[in-house]
Amino acid sequence: MSLSRKTKRSILAGSLLVVGGLVIALLIWTIYLDRIITAQFEGRRWTLPAQVFAEPLELYAGQSFGADTLEQELKRLGYRRVDKAEEPGSYSRRGTRVDLVNRRFQFWDALQEPQLLSIVTRGNSIESMRNGREEDVPIFRLDPLLIGSIFPIHGEDRVVVTPDQVSPLLPAALKVVEDRKFDSHNGVDFGAIARAAWVNLRAGQIEQGGSTLTQQLVKSYFLDNRRTLGRKLEEAMMAWLLEVHFEKQDLMNAYINEIYLGQDGNRAVHGFGLASQFYFGKPLAELQLHEVALLVAIVRGPSYYDPRRHEKRARARRDLVLKLMAQYKVVDEKAAQEAAKKPLGIVSASAQAGGYYPAFLDLVRRTLRRDYREEDLTEAGLKIFATLNPLIQGQAEKALAQELDRLDKVRKQRTEQKLEGVVVVTAPQNGEVVAMVGGRHASFDGFNRALDAKRSIGSLVKPVIYLAAIESGRYTAASIVEDGPVEVKLANGKVWTPQNISEEYYGQVPLVRALAQSLNLATVRLGLDVGLQKVTNEFVALGLGREPPQLPSVLLGSLEVSPLEVAQLYNAFANGGFSTPLRAVRAIVDAAGKPLKSFALEVTPVADSVAVYQVNRMLVQVMEHGSGRAARAQIPPQIVVAGKTGTSSDYRDSWFAGFSGNTLAVVWIGYDDNSPTGLTGSSGSLPVWSRLMRSIGTTSWSAPLPEGLEEVSIEFMTGLAANPGCGGEELVMVPVPSGTQLPAKSGCEKSIPEAIRDWWRGIVR
Repeated sequence: MSLSRKTKRSILAGSLLVVGGLVIALLIWTIYLDRIITAQFEGRRWTLPAQVFAEPLELYAGQSFGADTLEQELKRLGYRRVDKAEEPGSYSRRGTRVDLVNRRFQFWDALQEPQLLSIVTRGNSIESMRNGREEDVPIFRLDPLLIGSIFPIHGEDRVVVTPDQVSPLLPAALKVVEDRKFDSHNGVDFGAIARAAWVNLRAGQIEQGGSTLTQQLVKSYFLDNRRTLGRKLEEAMMAWLLEVHFEKQDLMNAYINEIYLGQDGNRAVHGFGLASQFYFGKPLAELQLHEVALLVAIVRGPSYYDPRRHEKRARARRDLVLKLMAQYKVVDEKAAQEAAKKPLGIVSASAQAGGYYPAFLDLVRRTLRRDYREEDLTEAGLKIFATLNPLIQGQAEKALAQELDRLDKVRKQRTEQKLEGVVVVTAPQNGEVVAMVGGRHASFDGFNRALDAKRSIGSLVKPVIYLAAIESGRYTAASIVEDGPVEVKLANGKVWTPQNISEEYYGQVPLVRALAQSLNLATVRLGLDVGLQKVTNEFVALGLGREPPQLPSVLLGSLEVSPLEVAQLYNAFANGGFSTPLRAVRAIVDAAGKPLKSFALEVTPVADSVAVYQVNRMLVQVMEHGSGRAARAQIPPQIVVAGKTGTSSDYRDSWFAGFSGNTLAVVWIGYDDNSPTGLTGSSGSLPVWSRLMRSIGTTSWSAPLPEGLEEVSIEFMTGLAANPGCGGEELVMVPVPSGTQLPAKSGCEKSIPEAIRDWWRGIVR
């Protein structure tokens, strides 16, 4: 039965209408995709995470830096050892002489161009520095270590590189391996798609991909990982539109900066610039042939070809890339064969230049959020110059890990969890946080105990109480206080009866002994006599952000404080009664290198400096005769240090806070669930502190005797004035206000200053 002419016309009209509708829909869809392309891709506006750089290493004649240490630091920065240093990022060494060529770097205050620097060392110090013109160089600043990025919540991190920062080997290798018709196709290579489909069908698995570099770029930049026909059509259309709008060189540079190349915890490594740092610890421009080939090999499957987990698989793929580069004349056959003989050259995750320090970066992030929007930190490409000292950070991580491992071995091991720890290191004079370890596994990006673990600090409160007592004018280091039973009736009617950790009483003791031996009962009596209001006010004055409750238990450390807050409190002691707010950032520049903000040094007097001096001298006695004396086995005898142990109730928390002439360090050890550890401050945290201070070559604490004070010699145990000629008890020198009359030990009634003078004359005679 034939259709009528009218019916045929209706069908034709309907078909034309459908086709027209499809054409219009296709046109609208194309315009929509085109707008996405032009809006999001024009100028390649990636979300550029803020890069955080460590404190730059400053070199100068006389600095305590031997050739071995210098070479270690250059390796940390990713410098390559060569026979003759000529290229940026390279160095050579002959005995005690190190020649290096620094990298070009924009600091917050100047642009430093590459130049040759010859450094001659003698023993453990730098003897001379000269440039390529044989001119003396008084001081030289190396490019700083990239220690991390503040990336968006979705985890993308990248280091954007320009075409002139990319070796021609990289785009050439990408073309021969991933897209040989890149220079001629219009975004989609139908021949490659058909070829890949045939190979995969024969193999029964996915062995080849047919996507062009432009399609891969679209997939990474615009689309998700869904594999549907509609998604593939959208990918092909967007690839074609990219080719219409942009030059091939622009697309290649975008690909190099965009493609996903690995995972570092919750950080997604995007682009070859960051991948070069992540895998090899150096900038992309400094990669050699075998290293370029490995990065190109990883493109096919960053997880499958992960060189840290699948070395053999990654090497085989790298060698295939080298073979293809030789086959298509990117390099000659001999160069490819030589490159294939080389090891992968991957640096360990902990040793990569630009190592990841999540606890410290968390502090940086919190600092910056007070002044910058989140988008500025994660998208604007800021450069943040931080205060972290990589050498001290490494020693802090090592000291904590070694001591926690030792404690696991010597103690009965708990199966459900392990001891955790924190180390915070600062420079008291300027308040800079130079190292921060937030947990046993320093590179783990999780709970930051250094900032967020609020734990009872035990006897770390005692120097604050003794400072309040001395500031009252009624006490000195030689004053006597009773260490005996104490009963305090509380507001709820209960009676508080504190005890010494030894559960013994020591009777009449001088303040210097009570603090050095951390006697609880003597301290409680002292605090109650001074007054809880005065004590809690002292905490606020020294830098604690909140006033503690006026409860007697605060006198024994029933106060939950983070390790960073402890460092802020003790910073005032180490800085002689002046407080400098702890800081992690020195300066910030924008993506163009323009300075945005400098973090000025703030110094505020918070306590009477004469009183602080007297407390600090008592804290020195903690290390000589008290709970910190075990540190003397680690620290050279000529180095004077001051500090205090802390142990919370039921041995739940082990603390130590102490300082030298240029370094303050706070250590905490405990369990995350707050269960007892069986450790005191002396047996747990003090060994970590001692190992750290020994390893960083610290200087002695010293301060001139303030006007209005004089030094007297007393018996450490009794507080009675004595002199070396009397014999008997252990003697210590303590500062007291001039003219203070002290009871003398029997037989030592002679003027104590005269006795000391006679004793000194006998020594120097």
